[in-house]
Amino acid sequence: MWGVVGLLSFAAAPALAQRASENAVKAAEDAFGVSVGRETVGLYDPDNVRGFSALDAGNARLDGLYFDPVWQPSPRLQRATTIRVGIAAQGFPFPAPTGVVDYALRRPGDVFKASGFVSADSYGFLTAESDAELPLIEDKLSLGAGFAGYRESYYNDTTDLTRAETLILRWRPADSLELTPFWSHADVYASQAPPLYLTAGDYLPPHIERRRFNGPLWAESRSERYNYGILGRWAPGPEWRVEAGVFRSGRDDPIAFANLLTSLTPGGQADQVVIVDPHAYNASTSGELRVSRSFAGEAWRHEIVLTLRGRDRERTYGGGDVIDLGPIALGQRQAAPRPTFVFSAQNRDHIRQGTVGLAYEGRWRGVGELSVSLQKTDYAKDVGLAGGSSASTHADPWLYSLAGAVHLNRRLDLYASYARGLEDSGAAPSSAANRNEPLPAIKTEQADAGLRLALSPKLRLVAGVFDLKKPYFEFDAANRFTLLGSVENRGVELSLSGAAAPGLDVVAGAVLSDPKVEGAAVRLGLVGTDPVDKPRVRLGLNVEWRMPWIAGVSLDAGATYLGRRAASTDDRVHVPERTLVDLGSRYAFTIASHPAQLRLAVTNIGGVHGYDLYGAGAYDIIPGRVAQLSLGVDW
Repeated sequence: MWGVVGLLSFAAAPALAQRASENAVKAAEDAFGVSVGRETVGLYDPDNVRGFSALDAGNARLDGLYFDPVWQPSPRLQRATTIRVGIAAQGFPFPAPTGVVDYALRRPGDVFKASGFVSADSYGFLTAESDAELPLIEDKLSLGAGFAGYRESYYNDTTDLTRAETLILRWRPADSLELTPFWSHADVYASQAPPLYLTAGDYLPPHIERRRFNGPLWAESRSERYNYGILGRWAPGPEWRVEAGVFRSGRDDPIAFANLLTSLTPGGQADQVVIVDPHAYNASTSGELRVSRSFAGEAWRHEIVLTLRGRDRERTYGGGDVIDLGPIALGQRQAAPRPTFVFSAQNRDHIRQGTVGLAYEGRWRGVGELSVSLQKTDYAKDVGLAGGSSASTHADPWLYSLAGAVHLNRRLDLYASYARGLEDSGAAPSSAANRNEPLPAIKTEQADAGLRLALSPKLRLVAGVFDLKKPYFEFDAANRFTLLGSVENRGVELSLSGAAAPGLDVVAGAVLSDPKVEGAAVRLGLVGTDPVDKPRVRLGLNVEWRMPWIAGVSLDAGATYLGRRAASTDDRVHVPERTLVDLGSRYAFTIASHPAQLRLAVTNIGGVHGYDLYGAGAYDIIPGRVAQLSLGVDW
């Protein structure tokens, strides 16, 4: 009966509404990254897991099935995003290096529910969201709907307007079959181009004041983004399970702007260059068909899994007009009038990838578990350049993984794993001389091991080591984003999560790593050994205390530490370490018998100044102190 039970337990997952109870600290199973609604805690995010992007690694899953997102699912579509590494990633068949980004779909239930959420912050960022679950046919058909509107305002004083909507249908024509089609869409209007700062030499940018937009006002992008598809799960017999998903993810940009302040001097003088791109398109169709057969006894269970997965991604890009607006001082408003844009022919690339895989998973009660997978993948990228020339790359390696865990007792598990992967390297960033140029697929490998210890029934410790190897792409002396060698990141991960005491929840984590670049460019002295934007130390702490003498009131605090990072490929410039502290409070109450939650949160309460990196020598400032007041209500 495992197949039917598995399907029914999956269908009973938390549903759409319940905005009044969202709490990322409570939801976190470990300290490696979780997002619930608009709250995020943890050390990692989808674009930064153990120093690399899990999305580029092809490790995104939507309800467990392979998904190639061009636009990450919005909170209207997914109820939570969890970063799974180490032992938490071992439940996913066919893993690849860099961890798993696990998107959990919002599924409408069998009882009418609705919720609303509004918020405002001290930057002028306004939010209005609503979700509803509508049962249409009892125990058979239900509809979920979500709508949102945003007036977004940021630390650099840029603004935009966004409208988003989502529909999810859950249909169960039989007890063993469930079909879930969904559609999610967002329009972004009047999106002002944020500045990116490129220094003229081996130094950090001078102090840049927040909330000072340097224009130009006419540089407003427009974007349409979407995710839609269908998920199906069928249990044709007690030991069989069939799962399938087909997804379409994309973005359509009628016009886009990049606002670059180049040759920035220590005195705050720069040249302002605006790059305007014509209509660009990036979309991917992806999916997976998975068939599982299980064999079970009283104390053991084995499962064989066959998968077919693939993706087809097309992109048009380039052809932009480079507009030199001349010298400008930091904080000065750009008053240049809107010019007439002159576009040129665009480039196109097309990625096709198909994979067939076979996996085995065995579990022995009280003993341990073992999983093995083997995949054959076929990857091809065709590039058509504006000048009429073309190029193509192809790779068809065997990929494999091996993972196991030993249950020493009810409190302590040991684990280890190894995986090889193939991933797309994306394209050169906007600040590169070869802007938007597609990069080749790369082979990667990862090994990790560690332990998970239950310190109490509600408090868990995870400690592990990892070793991750990849080719190294960065800026060369000619400002081209290209292959410069290989990078290896070895480190230690620590996580403590759960209830440390009655009324006190904690999520604490640390990553201590030793990233290192190797290759001919290093031996020739052209590239340093420290990879760009890879700190050796990353620490995070979130705590929430429910006050025992005031019902419904809790206080929370968060602190993150990011160590010193190389900001240039030759290691001559480093971004200094920084520590950010956040404070907040929640009040759970009722409005006309409906659950509600009022939340006040202040991020970067010390107003610490710092920089984020967007490639070697390309900087942006971090947000300052921001206070946000929000209200969520369920009915």
